[in-house]
Amino acid sequence: MSTPIRRTSTRHAAVLTSAQQRREGSRTGSTSARSTEHALLAMQSRAGNRATTAAVQRARDTARDPARDTERDRAVENGGVSAGAKKNYRDRIAALLDRFKKNLEPIDTFIKGFQTPTNAAFTQQAAVSANEGLKHSTAASGTSAASGNLLTEAAGTVVSGMDAYKNMKDAKKHETGANHHTAKKRAKTKGADAVVGAANSGSYSAAIAKEVTKVQKAADAAVASEASGIASASIGAIKGMRSAFRVGGAARKYKEVKNLGDPHLVHAGSLARLNQSREQAGWAAAEAYVALDAYWAHDGPERLELVSEAIDAAWEAMGEARDAGESLQHAEKDVEKLSTVQGYAKKKQLTKMGKETVSGGGESTKAAAGIVTAVAAGTVGLASNPVGWGLAGAGAGLVLGVTMYKALRAATKRYEEVHHPERWAPKGETPAEAASRKESLKHALKFWKKVSKGERQAMAREIYALAAGPAISGSGRTTAEMRESARSLLIALKSGPAKHKLEPEAWVETLNDPAKTGDWIQEIAEQLASG
Repeated sequence: MSTPIRRTSTRHAAVLTSAQQRREGSRTGSTSARSTEHALLAMQSRAGNRATTAAVQRARDTARDPARDTERDRAVENGGVSAGAKKNYRDRIAALLDRFKKNLEPIDTFIKGFQTPTNAAFTQQAAVSANEGLKHSTAASGTSAASGNLLTEAAGTVVSGMDAYKNMKDAKKHETGANHHTAKKRAKTKGADAVVGAANSGSYSAAIAKEVTKVQKAADAAVASEASGIASASIGAIKGMRSAFRVGGAARKYKEVKNLGDPHLVHAGSLARLNQSREQAGWAAAEAYVALDAYWAHDGPERLELVSEAIDAAWEAMGEARDAGESLQHAEKDVEKLSTVQGYAKKKQLTKMGKETVSGGGESTKAAAGIVTAVAAGTVGLASNPVGWGLAGAGAGLVLGVTMYKALRAATKRYEEVHHPERWAPKGETPAEAASRKESLKHALKFWKKVSKGERQAMAREIYALAAGPAISGSGRTTAEMRESARSLLIALKSGPAKHKLEPEAWVETLNDPAKTGDWIQEIAEQLASG
């Protein structure tokens, strides 16, 4: 694995050395500032290529499984591959590409957040100072950056396309219910991701062509730069519009959840009735004990019979008082749970609105930078307008900020998942043993892994327990009013009967089916995270 890295570094070193020799031949004496610029560009190119090569090797090593290779060889020897083996082979390819893409994402983030804006600044400086050597170096670094972006985007496009196809098949397989809706939604989202990824790949291809023409000092460099600017503006506008639609979806879901009202106020009447029943049962128990005392003081021949009946009545009254008190206590806890999950659902939508607004603003700013680049290339030269550089840097900064926020949040959740497993463990399940701080930090850095036992999954379980029927463990004592409110929350989260292609009665039956518990929890968790 070390040999390819040395070759890549040597090629880039040769390009930069050649550019430096031409500069020194045409101009006498170079400033220390320019040497620093070229050193930075060379360092960026080398770092990007090393990281990309390492990511490829990690993904390749992950895909190697001797046992599966042996199974595949046996199938080939038997004269063909079964349908199950083909499916397994497709799953392996999808897993490999997904792991490959996730290994490239940190590199892609570095390129978008640092290398590309830095190249734009140096390009601006080279255009102002008419420094041909610096132009050549920035073009070489820009080619490396765009190539890294293209590799990541192309891998993501293929993965999204395969996920969309798989979920389309799952949606057809499960014609109704939570599984159908989850698969259909994923297919729609991943399909859109694949389309946007394909368009973005075209934009990066245009960027590569632009930088290559600069390296070669081709006569049509201005045309390539203009085309790249138009492509960048178009994809930025598409992403900005998509973010705007997501913000709108999250806002509508937030409004629908908010319109459900505060559970403490909505269920104040039912809690008052339960409290009244508890008080009446308490008074009945007290009266039964008074009657029991009176019969104890009676001296007639029927005294024992009356005392026995009074004891039975007192015992029954005490049981009713106890049940009424437990029902009130359970209802109060359910109100608190419903209030908590509704607050969490609203918070998730507000967070999504904020992230999509900032991300969409960044993409729109980058689109404006592409327009400025295209105009500058067609009028005064190759992106020599400082406005283009400023917009590109601002847009990259906004997108980078959202990316870093998401990465930090995900790392924190992965850390808590293994360091505090009891925090979000399902009720009745023994939590796993807590990992040490060192092991938890290692797990937090595994950016390719998703959180499976976090707050969102715990909230999904709470919502399902409130909305499910009496056949589900832990849901038998939920009042009809509380269950109806929880089901209204499901409808607000776009998990109602219409979304599942079911009649209301059939939809309720799926909620009361223990075999569909896992599907429902997964569906609710998905809807909490989406707009």
